[in-house]
Amino acid sequence: MEYRQLGRSGLMVPVLSLGTATFGGSNEFFRRWGETDVAEAARMVDLCLDAGVNFFDTADVYSQGMSEEILGQALKGKRSRALISSKATFPTGDGPNQRGSSRYHLVRACEASLKRLGTDHIDLYFMHGFDAVAPVDETLRALDDLIGAGKIGYIGASNFSGWHLMKSLATSEKYGLARYVAYQGYYSLVGRHYEWELMPLGLDQGVGLMVWSPLGWGRLTGKIRRGQPDTSGRIAAGGAEGGPIVDDEYLYTVVDALDIVAKDTGKSVAQVALNWLLQRPTVANIVIGARTEAQLKQNLDVVGWSLSTEQVGLLDRASHQTPIYPYWHQTNFNDRNPKPTAW
Repeated sequence: MEYRQLGRSGLMVPVLSLGTATFGGSNEFFRRWGETDVAEAARMVDLCLDAGVNFFDTADVYSQGMSEEILGQALKGKRSRALISSKATFPTGDGPNQRGSSRYHLVRACEASLKRLGTDHIDLYFMHGFDAVAPVDETLRALDDLIGAGKIGYIGASNFSGWHLMKSLATSEKYGLARYVAYQGYYSLVGRHYEWELMPLGLDQGVGLMVWSPLGWGRLTGKIRRGQPDTSGRIAAGGAEGGPIVDDEYLYTVVDALDIVAKDTGKSVAQVALNWLLQRPTVANIVIGARTEAQLKQNLDVVGWSLSTEQVGLLDRASHQTPIYPYWHQTNFNDRNPKPTAW
C-alpha cells in the first residue's frame, strides 16, 4: 500500500480509506447507500487491514450515529492499528444547538462520537460543512482545545468553498490555532470543479485532499453505458438523491473513454477512474465505499500500477468542461496564473 503525507502535517495516510456511510442503513435515505451490519463490517475492516488500508472514515450523521457504532464494534481489539476520521456540524437533533460548528455543539458532538466509536481519540476530525453563523475563531478555538485535550489529532474541512477554507486558514495563522490539514471533497472524472479553486488553494496552503464519491455517485462503476441503463446498484436504488446532476451525453463520453483505457490496461472501468484520481495534484487519499465485500476487493486493486500519460490525457479530454467565470477568464493568463491540471 502506498502512503502519502496528509497536507502540511506529519501524518502519513494510505492512499485509500474505507468510507462507512454504508454501515447501518438506519433510515430510508441511508438504506439506499447500504445496510452493512457489524459482522460484515468486521470482515471488511479485516480485508482493509490485510491490504494495508488502515484508515476508516465516518460521520456522526451517517445513519444517525449507527455508522460510528458499527465501525467501533468492527475495530474492537484493532483500534491501535487504525486511523479514524469522523465529522460534525450537520444536525444531530431538532434543537437549535444540535447543529453547526459552535463550541457548544462541537464539544458535545465530539464526546458523543468518541462514545459511539468506543475510543478515546479521533485521528482526523472534519467540519462536515461551513457554519456561517458560528464565528470562525470560535470553531477553531474549540477544535484547538479538543486537540490539546487529546480527543482529536488533526482537523479538516469538508464541502467548504475556497473562501471559507482560506478564511479559516488565515484565522488559524492570526491566532496561532490548529489549522486544517485536509479537505474532504467531491472529485471525480464527471465532477472536476474541485480543480478550479480548491486544488490551487490546496497546493498553495498545503492542504491535502481526501476524495469522497470518487466514482461520481456510482456513475463510473461500469454499470452505466450508452444505451445500457443501470438496473442495479446504488443509483437504481435511488442512492443518487442529493448528488450532482450529470448530463447523459457527457457521462457516456467519459465512460466511452474509460472503456478504451480499461481494455488497454486490463482493469475495470471503476479501477481506471480511481487510478486517474491518484495521479491528480493534492490527492492524499480516496475514500472508497462498498456495499459488498466483492466491491471492496475490486476497489482495493487500484494501487501498484499507473495510467500512462496518453491514457490520462484521453480521460482529461473526454471529461473536460468549460469552467464558470472567473475561471474561464483566467485560462487566458496561464503564463502568470498557471493551472495545476488542464481544464
